[in-house]
Amino acid sequence: MDIGYKVNVNDTFHFDLEKKSISQLDAVKSGTNTFHILHENKPYKAEIVVADFNQKTYTVKVNNNTYTIAISNPLDILIKEMGFEVGLSKQVNAIKAPMPGLILEISVVVGQAVKENDNLIILGAMKMENSFVSPRDGVIKTIAVNMGDAVDKGQLLIEFE
Repeated sequence: MDIGYKVNVNDTFHFDLEKKSISQLDAVKSGTNTFHILHENKPYKAEIVVADFNQKTYTVKVNNNTYTIAISNPLDILIKEMGFEVGLSKQVNAIKAPMPGLILEISVVVGQAVKENDNLIILGAMKMENSFVSPRDGVIKTIAVNMGDAVDKGQLLIEFE
């Protein structure tokens, strides 16, 4: 048996699909994200509602029932077994000055919970204001500078818990 994909539906049902059975699927595209599927002489109307290609997750509506589907191929499974995760971003725990400059504004305090893209600090350098936003959700552990401080390239500005 040549397993092509492992499919997880609603974190409840798990299927191993062979490449041959996938190629024999009787599906016709009827719109941008809609399909007409015939399986065992029964018609199904399917629509891809949400697609996250990088995470290989999809929300699909079949005959007005919604399903969340995660698809893995053999390489995805091997990578996960080796302790790596496909598509995960790097965890950023500190923000450092990318260039020498002057701290113009600090928008957070130690212990404050921040969301991704919240404003943290403004660094003035080369007659420009460089605004730094939070790279992730988290809590501010330390603020290593004060407003008005001159900083060097690579100097720690903010650290996350």
